[in-house]
Amino acid sequence: MLAAGNYGIDAQGADTSNPPGLPIFNLNGTASAPIVITGPDTGPRPVLFGRDTHNTIRLANASYIVVRRLEIDGRGRAGFGVATQGPAHDITIEDNYFHGLGGDQQIVGISTTGQATWNWIIRGNRIVGAGTGMYLGNSTGDSPFVNGIIENNLVVDSIGYCIQIKHQLVWASVPSGMPTGKTTTIIRNNVFAKSATSSTGANARPNLLVGDCPPSGPGSTNGVAIYGNFFHRNPTESLFQGEGNIAFYSNVMVADDAAVRVQTHNGSVRDVQIFSNTVISSGNSSAISVSGGVAGTTQKVLGNAVFTAGTPISVSGSGATASQNVGDTFANAATYFVNPAGGLGSLDLFPKTDSALKQAASPLVTTGLNGLPDWSVDFNRSARDMTYRGAYSGEGTNPGWRLVLDFKA
Repeated sequence: MLAAGNYGIDAQGADTSNPPGLPIFNLNGTASAPIVITGPDTGPRPVLFGRDTHNTIRLANASYIVVRRLEIDGRGRAGFGVATQGPAHDITIEDNYFHGLGGDQQIVGISTTGQATWNWIIRGNRIVGAGTGMYLGNSTGDSPFVNGIIENNLVVDSIGYCIQIKHQLVWASVPSGMPTGKTTTIIRNNVFAKSATSSTGANARPNLLVGDCPPSGPGSTNGVAIYGNFFHRNPTESLFQGEGNIAFYSNVMVADDAAVRVQTHNGSVRDVQIFSNTVISSGNSSAISVSGGVAGTTQKVLGNAVFTAGTPISVSGSGATASQNVGDTFANAATYFVNPAGGLGSLDLFPKTDSALKQAASPLVTTGLNGLPDWSVDFNRSARDMTYRGAYSGEGTNPGWRLVLDFKA
């Protein structure tokens, strides 16, 4: 238990302590008895101040560790909030507040670059104004991030990605304990929002980007399930871009232009399911576009509600299909939703009573969906009525969480 107060500076604000930050080296708990490093359950948090010379929370040769209820103030310095410096698995980063990490797009809130990592839980963290919110993996494809859970986080005003999970090459070696059978990384119930702080031009980045699994060998059947998230705005890029094995469903998306782009990036487009999402976009691009599927794979776009000034849905390739979707213009969204023109807090994309989002004669064809986590619940986590298109089941008054830039309740 760390007491509230400042860690890393003295009363005059001068840097103190050696080593700085929170090094978690050669510490290993167990599944039933993890090592927990935490601030108090209520009241002010311990504040860990960033440095130019060190990342703030550093993990190496660590496992079954929980880090929670801390505040990480990067102070605009070069250090990351959390970074792996050696093997680290079964790590939980929970209910922490990260800020002051926006001095450059390359400064990251939570990073696993350079290490194979597995069984990480990143839950309930507030990451505000980072260069990149989370960077999981490595641009070289040699740092697999496997079987993670990323849930209930608030990541806003990133310069680059809110989150990127990098592509993976064939695993050159498999660390002891890393899962080699099929796993699914889960990204659920998060809020990802960008703003005028976003990079432009060649540095522009989506809110969320997911890369490919290994092309062969262990990990080659792994996938990512992305559901129940609120994506809000990106003035310079799409909200989501992905490749590999992806299931993308029950998300609510408010876009300035493209919302979903599935296309080759560093790897290949494989089996993809995009279903039951609600999308509104004021831009002229395709709101949902899918291309580049490799032979023998399928890409299905079904049951979405898409309203845009451009093309609602565009699919190409022999394995790509689009069915049972509802699409219309951005201008006509008010015909379908309670308050699509409202600002945050009053914005309401719940279906209006008797709108065409309910298609009683045509329930969603759910073949192949029932192996996905929470596939049968909607954005509000209510049981899904398969006659509705989009992220919500129901009409009239929204019984669930309001669309705001705060933790999803």
